[in-house]
Amino acid sequence: MRSFWEGKKVAVTGGTGFIGSHLVEELVKQGARVTVPTSSGNTGNLGRVINQVRIVRADLTDHKSARRVFRGLDIVLHLAAKVAGILYNSTHGAEMFRTNAALNQTVIDAAAASGIKRMLVTSSACVYARYTPQPMREESGMVDEPEPTNGGYGWSKRFAEVTAGLYAGQFGLEVAIARPFNAYGPRDNFDPAMSHVIPGLITRIYSGENPLKVWGSGKQTRSFIYVDDLVRGMMDITEKYAVADPVNLGSGEEVTIARLARMLVKLSGKKTKIIFDTSKPDGQPRRLCDVMYARNKFGFVTRVTLEAGLGKMLLWYERHLSS
Repeated sequence: MRSFWEGKKVAVTGGTGFIGSHLVEELVKQGARVTVPTSSGNTGNLGRVINQVRIVRADLTDHKSARRVFRGLDIVLHLAAKVAGILYNSTHGAEMFRTNAALNQTVIDAAAASGIKRMLVTSSACVYARYTPQPMREESGMVDEPEPTNGGYGWSKRFAEVTAGLYAGQFGLEVAIARPFNAYGPRDNFDPAMSHVIPGLITRIYSGENPLKVWGSGKQTRSFIYVDDLVRGMMDITEKYAVADPVNLGSGEEVTIARLARMLVKLSGKKTKIIFDTSKPDGQPRRLCDVMYARNKFGFVTRVTLEAGLGKMLLWYERHLSS
C-alpha cells in the first residue's frame, strides 16, 4: 500500500538533531522528499541519508529565511528547539523561554505565510504542572503553571500550542500537536552540561564514576519513549490527526529514577555503586503518560519496552562513543 509520505515534500526543522535525524531517516525510507534546514551546517547525524536529502543553510529565527526554506513544500515537521537537562533549564529559564518562544512563533508564522497546508508542532510533557493528576491526561496541559525546574521551556511549549491553534483557526493550517514524554535512544545528546537523565547517567557510568551520584531522592518517576516509537507517533499524528489538539506521545511504563539507574548499571555490566544527592532537585515528582488518547484517536501504541530500548542505546554507545 502506498505510504502517505511517498512523494511529499517535507521540511524537518531540527532534522540534524537527535530525534529529527531519526525522523528524517524514516521519511526517506517511506519515499518523502526531505529538506533539512540547518544554521550550523553540522549534519553528522544524517550520515546514512545525507545524499538523499536536501540540506539548506537557514536561520529559522528569521522570517524571510524560514519562508525561503518552506516555499513550495507540502508539510513542515517542526522539531527545532533549544533543549537541555534539569540543571540548565532550572538556571536559564528566561533564555529557554525567549529562544524557544521566538523560534516557534517564527516557524509557525512562516509556514502559514508560505502556503504550507499541514504541519507538526512538537510540544513537550514539560507543559504539565508539578502536581498534575496521574496519569497525565491531555486536558491538564494548561492547568496551573509548568513544573518550575522546566518553567521557561514549559511556558514556551504552551505558547507554541496556543499559537498553532490560533493559526489553524484563522488561516486553515492543518496542525498536529504532539506532546512527547522523555525520549531516548542512539544519537542522544551526551554533553554533560545539556544532557537529559538517561544519556547523562550513561556517560558517567562509562566514564568510571563510582559511586554514581544521582540527582535527587531517586523516588521521582518518569515515562520514557524510545526514539523509533516517537518517530512513528509523530508521523502518525501528522497523517491522521492534524486538528490542533495536543496529544501525548509516550509509553505507559513508569519508572523511578533509582530503578532506571540500577537498570543502566546492570545492562552496562559495570560494578558501579549508586548514591543519591538529595541536595539536588528531583524535578517533577511523578510523570506518568496517559496513552489512551493517542490510542483512541489514531491507534498509536509503543512497541519498545524500556529495558529493550536501554539495551539498544547502550549497544550504540559502546560502538560509537565509549573509549
